[in-house]
Amino acid sequence: MRSTDEAKKEIRKIVKKLKGDLDQEQYFSKSRSIMEQIEALPEFVQSNTIMMYWSIPGEVFTHTSIQKWASAKRIILPTVDGETMNLKEYTGEKNLISGDLYQIPEPDGALFTDYNSIELIIVPGIAFDRQNNRMGRGKAYYDRFLQTLSAVKVGICFDFQIFNHIPVDEHDVAMDKIISA
Repeated sequence: MRSTDEAKKEIRKIVKKLKGDLDQEQYFSKSRSIMEQIEALPEFVQSNTIMMYWSIPGEVFTHTSIQKWASAKRIILPTVDGETMNLKEYTGEKNLISGDLYQIPEPDGALFTDYNSIELIIVPGIAFDRQNNRMGRGKAYYDRFLQTLSAVKVGICFDFQIFNHIPVDEHDVAMDKIISA
């Protein structure tokens, strides 16, 4: 029997290959479909403060939605400081700086600490399963952070990132919903 770590490593390898098979048109078309589904959710429509993420290549593309909604809603993005995930408010692409982890662009400015005001969290992942479990990159930044919040958690991914079952640990935080295309 394979260990949980070996199983997660194998899933990451499968997903990486499938992501590589997506051409640019499919990538942006599927990303647009996913974000349109998110924007139609009652939880999105009713939320004033939403935590999203600034996508990196291979993740569901979020830049357009963030820019589109930043003037109507308070958009909060994660930042990484060592082993800690912090939050900062998105105030425009011109105010993004290269982050410490994977050089993911993140907002410059003051830390956002009003966690209770976050009503919806859009969460990336390497893989999800039909029980709404999520598998990330293995650093547990999101899992540690999400344990502290009561907001609705929506995982987003491409269809091929959804498995019947993925290995989970006791610290893994399940999503309330998963949206894919």
